[in-house]
Amino acid sequence: MTKGLTAYDVDGAIRTVRGKKIILDSDLARIYGVETKNLNKAFKRNALRFPGDFVFQLTAEEFHEMRFQNGTAWRRNIRHPPFAFTEHGAIMAATVLNSPRAVEMSVFVIRAFVRLREELLTGTVMAQRLAEVERTLLTHDTALRDLYQKLRPLLLPPPDPERKPIGFGVKERRACYRVRGPTKSAQEDA
Repeated sequence: MTKGLTAYDVDGAIRTVRGKKIILDSDLARIYGVETKNLNKAFKRNALRFPGDFVFQLTAEEFHEMRFQNGTAWRRNIRHPPFAFTEHGAIMAATVLNSPRAVEMSVFVIRAFVRLREELLTGTVMAQRLAEVERTLLTHDTALRDLYQKLRPLLLPPPDPERKPIGFGVKERRACYRVRGPTKSAQEDA
């Protein structure tokens, strides 16, 4: 590592714009130990080595938003928004600059991008694992609910037994008595 530059400085220089991890040209120039204008000149001289997925220029709105997001005053001219170098663009810039410090720092920049990618993947793996645990808990939850529904009748107190009446009860069949309808003489009287 070179003097005055820490891993925190490089990690802090990596930002997310348009869904990509990037380093601004001024930060990359500071890391490589050159002036921003010299980095941009070298980049423009070798434009064929930098396709659109390696480097792009920020819009005025993106630059304005980024300035206020940091909360620090930048000395950059607003008329010329900065260039944003992706991981591959930062590596290509080191090969274009071809200075010993740029070569040394390119390895450092690559490691910073790789570390960020690993942290992102770790977060993704953790999210997948949490989703799997949640699915397992939901299946266990439904299984426990079913088990509780089946055990619930067993947990309730038993119903009171049928009480036998007190006293003597006759246990023979009842006698059938026929009741005859009214007789003819009774009908005539009426």
